[in-house]
Amino acid sequence: MRKKGIAIIQYAIFLGIGLFLVWWSMQQIPPEKWEDFKKSLQNANYWLFIPVFLILTASHFIRALRWKILMKPMGYAPRSGNVFFAVMVGYLANLAVPRLGEVLKCTLLAKYEKVPADKLIGTILVERAFDVIALGLVFVIALISQFEVVGDYTAQLIAPLMSKSADNQSIFKWAIVLAIIGIILWGFWFILKKIPHHPIIQVIQKILSGIWEGLSSIRQLEQKGRFIIYSAMIWFLYIAGTWIGLMATEGTSHLSFAVAISALAFGSIGMIITPGGIGAYAYFIAKVLEKNQIGFEIGFANGTLQWFAQFIIVLIVGFISLGLLPLYNKKNQHHESNTGNPA
Repeated sequence: MRKKGIAIIQYAIFLGIGLFLVWWSMQQIPPEKWEDFKKSLQNANYWLFIPVFLILTASHFIRALRWKILMKPMGYAPRSGNVFFAVMVGYLANLAVPRLGEVLKCTLLAKYEKVPADKLIGTILVERAFDVIALGLVFVIALISQFEVVGDYTAQLIAPLMSKSADNQSIFKWAIVLAIIGIILWGFWFILKKIPHHPIIQVIQKILSGIWEGLSSIRQLEQKGRFIIYSAMIWFLYIAGTWIGLMATEGTSHLSFAVAISALAFGSIGMIITPGGIGAYAYFIAKVLEKNQIGFEIGFANGTLQWFAQFIIVLIVGFISLGLLPLYNKKNQHHESNTGNPA
């Protein structure tokens, strides 16, 4: 009960941050620019939602195929249909309660494919670890392709830690930050040594061990190359979907593929820090586009459309998957029973 209460409080806090960013973003639009914001939404090419829908749905299907590869070393080969449906229902659940989807998709697959849910949790850790690595690579590519834009915005984000007025003050602030990090790391190490059997410490150790074991398990995969190719395809499709999304509004339709990479890199941070990326996704995209000489109001309109497109895709495909799961498995069970009967 206590864990559920903490989860609700965390969700409320991050949702509050998202809603605050929506309000804050609206405040960043000057009164004389409101008409441009409205026109950008009104005149958007909503037909481009169709290719974005197909591209992002394809990325989710490839993610399901990649997940199957992680199950193979454990001796399980679930049907692709069930894996895809479970992934999409998981995304749908995440819209309501963050991280609930990770547990739910494992539970669904355990129900329909008889794969132990506890073993699937380990594969989720591997996926998340590789997604973090992939996002890091996207940032590197963004930095290479748009060094001034990405560097400038990154500097802007950490500007509160720096002081332009006095170098000594800047050094002092950085010294405080490094000292705090050092104290936290030392305290963490001290706690691990002094009370290694405490339930909370054991949970932390188990999580860290699971992440390390998950990363190490990639060496045991029979299809390492395919796993890496699928990972690259997933993120390429994310970038392609973002690029086509930029074409939807008049002020951003001319932007390059490189800009899409930068927008996705920072937009992904928004998806992490608030539930479903509400508020944060559009805000970060708007700020990146602003560095590319696009008015904030136009960038925010485009970011809002892109976020809404992703939300609708998860909503539609998620509910369809939820309805198809029992039907798909009923049909397969009927087919298997007929095949097993003597002619």
